[in-house]
Amino acid sequence: MDYGSEILTNAGPSRGRKTRTVPDVTAELDMVVEEVGSGYCGAVVELSKQTVTLEDRHSRQRVFPLVTGGFLLEGAVVTLKAPTRNSSHLAAPRRTASGSIALEHTRARIARASRIYVEGIHDATLVERVWGEDLRIEGVVVEPLHGIDDLPAVIAGFRPTAARRLGVLVDHLVSGSKEQRIAAASSHPHVLITGHPYVDIWEAVKPSSVGIVEWPKVPKGTDWKQGICDALGVSDPVTMWRRIMGSVSSYTDLQAPLLGAMEQLIDFVTESN
Repeated sequence: MDYGSEILTNAGPSRGRKTRTVPDVTAELDMVVEEVGSGYCGAVVELSKQTVTLEDRHSRQRVFPLVTGGFLLEGAVVTLKAPTRNSSHLAAPRRTASGSIALEHTRARIARASRIYVEGIHDATLVERVWGEDLRIEGVVVEPLHGIDDLPAVIAGFRPTAARRLGVLVDHLVSGSKEQRIAAASSHPHVLITGHPYVDIWEAVKPSSVGIVEWPKVPKGTDWKQGICDALGVSDPVTMWRRIMGSVSSYTDLQAPLLGAMEQLIDFVTESN
């Protein structure tokens, strides 16, 4: 990436032209910068007198030297300087509900052409609760399906391409299920269909977070959500859903299969586009 010779402050005097000065900026924890040479963007997580460690949203870290004009801050070339206080006294960086480093000084990206579809409003609401901040930074829009049976028509209407990818989160994606058969029949090179093994997104929330020992077993032929309410002594699904959402504050409240499925989808729809 070429930012021109103007950014160099040590090139010596030049007749008839003033040398542009690159401002010094004291680096702060959580500050999001881009390293000029590599284009690597991340939040400051560690500092020394000579180097800065940056961490991206995937928790990958890289160390860079603190050189003149070595970084971009909100689009402007700057020279990062270590703070006078000892870096070991810096507080831990803030993280989003998904566990990613929170990019405090980064604006939300304009929506990508790629999308993630989930099964229903409850799924979309839970995804927003945990991954919403990350998705806005990445410019990824999440939309609800009205049922897995609609998936083939949704894919056909979406017209996926390499620059317009589609990720789909499916409930109860287990061998031999209707969901698995529909997913297999909907194979497409620019579509990733993944999911979790639970009957409903409710079950992807850890029982301990909701304040129960385990999710009740609901007999076949019984409406699953109403069966859960009956077993737990809750009046109706709306009340139960409010209780569930009130118990979720971060990724630590969710089961591992859902976490893995969502991270796969986010990586897929943000890769190389």
